[in-house]
Amino acid sequence: MAGHAEGTLSSMSTLLTARDLTKSYPSNELFDGVSIAINEGERLGLIGPNGAGKSTLLRILAGLETPDEGEIIRRRGLRLIYIEQDDVFADDATPLSAVTAELEDDGVARVDLRTRASITLSRLGFVDFERPVSTLSGGWRKRLSLACGLAHEPDALLLDEPTNHLDLEGVQWLEDFVRQTPMAMVFVTHDRTFLENAANRIVEMSAAFPGGVFEARGNYTAFVRRKEAFLDAQAAAQAALANKVRRDTAWLRQGIQGRQTRNKTQVEASTERRAELKATKDRNAAPTRATTIDFQATERKTKKLLALHNVAKSMGGKRLFDSVELTLSPGQRIGLLGVNGAGKTTLLRLMAGDLTPDAGTIKRAADLRIVTFSQHRSTLVASQTLQEALCPIGDTVDYRGQPVHVTGWAKRFLFEADQLATYVGNLSGGEQARVLIATLMLEPADVLLLDEPTNDLDIPSLEVLENALLEFPGAIVLVTHDRFMLRRIATEYLGLDDAGNAKSCTSLEQWNTLQAGVAATRVKASTPKRVKSPPAQRRPTYKEQREYEAMEETILAAEAEVERLESEVADPSLASDHQRASATYTALSEAQERVRILYERWAELETLHEGG
Repeated sequence: MAGHAEGTLSSMSTLLTARDLTKSYPSNELFDGVSIAINEGERLGLIGPNGAGKSTLLRILAGLETPDEGEIIRRRGLRLIYIEQDDVFADDATPLSAVTAELEDDGVARVDLRTRASITLSRLGFVDFERPVSTLSGGWRKRLSLACGLAHEPDALLLDEPTNHLDLEGVQWLEDFVRQTPMAMVFVTHDRTFLENAANRIVEMSAAFPGGVFEARGNYTAFVRRKEAFLDAQAAAQAALANKVRRDTAWLRQGIQGRQTRNKTQVEASTERRAELKATKDRNAAPTRATTIDFQATERKTKKLLALHNVAKSMGGKRLFDSVELTLSPGQRIGLLGVNGAGKTTLLRLMAGDLTPDAGTIKRAADLRIVTFSQHRSTLVASQTLQEALCPIGDTVDYRGQPVHVTGWAKRFLFEADQLATYVGNLSGGEQARVLIATLMLEPADVLLLDEPTNDLDIPSLEVLENALLEFPGAIVLVTHDRFMLRRIATEYLGLDDAGNAKSCTSLEQWNTLQAGVAATRVKASTPKRVKSPPAQRRPTYKEQREYEAMEETILAAEAEVERLESEVADPSLASDHQRASATYTALSEAQERVRILYERWAELETLHEGG
């Protein structure tokens, strides 16, 4: 679960310094001459295109792999903990057993293992330490991985793609955890909103930069601004070098007698400028390599593509949702929200026709063409070669009525010709995602149903995917934990609250406010089931007795105000008045918080009343 490294010497503020690291595999050079440092208390975001070697670098820093060349200087006694991308636990594990197993190699006295593990689990919000890990959601499994790492009391955490496979709520929790935890953290991620809110230094690994890395202090916005300024300056440097090399060339073409009298130093400088010009050209060309994504649309003019009326569905004895009302029209882009298990994928499968509703109707336009991206990538066949996956028949694909050779088609998705014989099962997650997108692009569509399409895609690919979706004229239903993509793509939102309800929203902020109301309702539902505290040692005062007698009526009035504000939030006209919408959302949040506080106060007064 967690790998760790202990080390030697560095300055007080620097935990680790890596210089001139190089790593290659027989058929692939990952990086050459990379240098990086980790400082106390910083939150370092490590980004870069797929295949740049980010995960390998993280493992090298953790001491789990060795570089081919270079040196790593660690502060004496440094403890780094590496949290891998996939959260893997024993089949019969519980949170307590998982953390205690991690601590057994730390030399902790066995009598203290359970205590230390329990304290760590409590810090991360666990209540039931003996619950089977197999029943935990993706977000709670990630928390458990973090608990396993934190139990070692490290100086720094190294997190590899921590947001992958989390729902939106899980990502937001993780973001808060990273911001509030004082130790140093390094995280590999392509989540731009996570980088914006959690990172205070960003390092990009790419062939576009001298030494293979570019870094900037600050959040993602600051990084992008400084990166663009650097690339502009590098492009200007290429033009200036090209002019000098042209002059050098003219100078060197002078007669033999003239060259013999030239200064040897000038000749060597000219050779160096040619080499630098070639290196600068190669770096400036690197950022242009991006996946080409362009979904085919049928261009049909039908106003109603798909309509759900009063749709309900239960799975495994759990009611996921009922009374869902939704109409999809061309140009409509819906962000589908909700925690893992709330029914988002099930709703997509209902729209696609893979499942039938328990109640209600789903009407589709005649000959409706639906294309689905599955987060489980079930349409990919691991035993197929890349060529068979991209081009099942022959050596050409038909794209927009034109034949495209498989080699050229593969290059659109950053695959080289010598990779065509590679088995799909041996491709990386990002490469598999690009294969799936390539196959979907061959199918003309009226509706795109996208279930977590961003997993494993690097930032350049995400940007290309977003542009393709914005240009798609049909309807889109998008499930993703990528808040940057949601805000850029979605024109409206539909949220599933994990309590059987579906609610329309105009923004992620409105959904968060509505979810606060769900939390308040759950507090209300759970209050009568609380284990009563021991009888109070004093009798309630006259004022407390009067407060207790009036509490039920007070709560009813507070709940009525919540219902009024919820009705106001549901008013379609609110979306066009941003000032009024903001005030209403704030008032609703405050009203829901008041109901929560009143129920807690009622429980306190009831304890006093029964004790007296």
